[in-house]
Amino acid sequence: MYVGQSVPRVDAYDKAAGRAPFTGDLCPKDALTARILHANISHGYVKSIDTAEAEALPGVVKVLTCFDVPDFPFATDGHPWHVEPPHDNMDRLLLNRHVRYCGDEVAAVIAVDEMSAARALRAIRVEYEALPFVLDPREAMAPGAPQLFDSKPRNLCGETHSEDDGYHQAAGAPGLLRFDNWYHTPMVQHCHLENHICFAYSEGGKLTVCTSTQIPHIVRRIVGQALGIPWGKVRIIKPYVGGGFGNKQDALYEPLCAWLSVQVGGRCVVLDCSREETFVSNRVRHPFDIHLITHVQPDGTLAARRAEIWSRQGAYTSHGHGVLENAVSAFANLYPRCPIKADGWTVYTNTPTAGAMRGYGFPQITFAVEAQMEEIARSLAIDGVALRRKNAMPVGFVDGFNRNENYFDSVDRCLDLGCQRFGWSEKKKANLNQTGSIRRGIGCAIFFYTAGVWPVCVESASCRMVLNQDGSVQLQLPETEIGQGADTAFSQMAADALGIPLEAVHIVSIQDTDVTPYGMGAYASRQTYVASFSIRQTAELLKNRILEQAQVLTRQSPSNLTLRDGKIVRVTDGRILMTLGELATQTLYSLDHSTHLTAETTADVKNNAFHFGCSFAEVEVDIPLCKVKLLRLLNVHDAGTLINPRLAEAQVHGGMSMSIGFALSEQLLLDDRTGRPLNGNLLDYKVSTALDHPDLEACFIECPEPTSGFGNRSLGEPPAVSGAPAIRNAILDATGVAVNRLPANPHELYCLFREKGLL
Repeated sequence: MYVGQSVPRVDAYDKAAGRAPFTGDLCPKDALTARILHANISHGYVKSIDTAEAEALPGVVKVLTCFDVPDFPFATDGHPWHVEPPHDNMDRLLLNRHVRYCGDEVAAVIAVDEMSAARALRAIRVEYEALPFVLDPREAMAPGAPQLFDSKPRNLCGETHSEDDGYHQAAGAPGLLRFDNWYHTPMVQHCHLENHICFAYSEGGKLTVCTSTQIPHIVRRIVGQALGIPWGKVRIIKPYVGGGFGNKQDALYEPLCAWLSVQVGGRCVVLDCSREETFVSNRVRHPFDIHLITHVQPDGTLAARRAEIWSRQGAYTSHGHGVLENAVSAFANLYPRCPIKADGWTVYTNTPTAGAMRGYGFPQITFAVEAQMEEIARSLAIDGVALRRKNAMPVGFVDGFNRNENYFDSVDRCLDLGCQRFGWSEKKKANLNQTGSIRRGIGCAIFFYTAGVWPVCVESASCRMVLNQDGSVQLQLPETEIGQGADTAFSQMAADALGIPLEAVHIVSIQDTDVTPYGMGAYASRQTYVASFSIRQTAELLKNRILEQAQVLTRQSPSNLTLRDGKIVRVTDGRILMTLGELATQTLYSLDHSTHLTAETTADVKNNAFHFGCSFAEVEVDIPLCKVKLLRLLNVHDAGTLINPRLAEAQVHGGMSMSIGFALSEQLLLDDRTGRPLNGNLLDYKVSTALDHPDLEACFIECPEPTSGFGNRSLGEPPAVSGAPAIRNAILDATGVAVNRLPANPHELYCLFREKGLL
């Protein structure tokens, strides 16, 4: 059995040796270079564009503007499209005359090289009609605020208002304590290593785009919509990807690159974003303003909970209101034992567009909820771990929307393991009555995560297996390896399901929509869970076909045969009758009856699984310097059966790293006077580095998920959820100061420490 083993990554050697081909490696050397002219105002209209000087420069092939693009509005978000309404918000054109943020795309240059394209951009003259702009979501909803879309009154991308569910009646009960707090999370960027890059060309009557994307089949559909051509005339190739974290869950520039290629007769055109473009003109995480009101009984039992959430969408819809709806689900289900009321507004503003980012609304709302839970625990003099145990989702809870069920006491078990590993009680006692300028504190936070997109969108996965002449198997899936180790997990599952050695599974990592079976891609922590069904059922189909051929060659009944470790075995006595390689060769090259053994299926998945866990943090706070040093961070997860424990640990470490930046340093800042980004580069935007990290600790409990193909649950996004509130709560424990606005950097801490008289 390979599931459960820490086998090496199937792509490790090629990546370490530099052999793995990324998009930039595959781009032809003679490709034309495209560069985008981004608007330098935050709101307004392009009145005119003078391209004469740019077009006259040596090396410039063509200059195209917002006045040249086809009038085919499209949506960029990587949601699975379906035939039932409502459909996506088609609010984008390839280039935009109506400028909605500083960085919007208004023109593009095609040149023979990067230098010529850069010169041409500087030579383009744009005349704008500037309009008032708005950066704050609540201000954008106010009467008289600048409107980004005529069809969206009050700049509302979407709004959610839950049923009362008895909240007001429960909140009015006598003897309750009321906690009323505001929380704010920042705009952050994904900061994946590989910037977004794509190149496009025409061949054989088909438009091909090779791109660094998480969602090749969805990008195919969006390119077709944006160019107004049949989707079958579009081919998307996804090579190895240098990270995405949700930023590449949008069709960012693939439609524009494809159109630019068409404008030069189908010649190859490459569009390679700079890091500065990635920061501002790709996608960011939604900043949230969160107002929580919680009514609590004196013994710590939550009696009624209320949330109001304002999500800053930015200039275009992208994933839009879905992120806030996910956050509302997290708010309701983490502590579901009392009535709740939740209201949320996703609001267009003249800021960079927010889209999918690891956690999809859960990190923002979990920060607020877990911060307030710590306030409640301190006020009632109850241990924070005990308060969470008392109120967390119980065993047997069923989500009324997606029907997911909690089968295990995962929260308690994760907290048990975390407290033991972390030394929670001992550290609590050791940190009492600190008075010096440097103080230590510990904090805890729990989380739950619900993966997948059913029943909001289609949730399916396909798989193709082909038996090679030597008995090995070619494995193809539409689910995408983007650095997380998915190909390795898929290979392990396929080997076990078929009964062949792991080294006999050859997974095709490069997706090609002309060849790869249809599927959705990498997002929503769905891949390993959803693919488990398609892998298992495809393996069963191929295995049955193999055993039918084995009957012909061995004269044994198929019911008396099985496949073990790549060998045809008689089950009654365990005798090896032949190897799979011998069967494959004889079957394919038989003069009597040549057959190529393949199998392909699609799994239509209509459920998913809860994931639970917690984080424990220890910090040292230098009060005079207003500086936090993270000493320790521990994550505990119940991800069901771990397909590959070592890769699971690596996934958790990556998510923990992102939560550290979210908690302590990362924030994309805008100039209030102009709306322009102030720190859209890796020098000024403070991504946490190795020097900011302690040794990251990850541990697991394994409660096999009964709804899953291999007992597994999601693990991609959950590790990024609970780290930030745990760090925040550790700062509170050390100093008595509540940080309700992230990041907890020296600027924020200075103001709070001054306010509390610590400075």
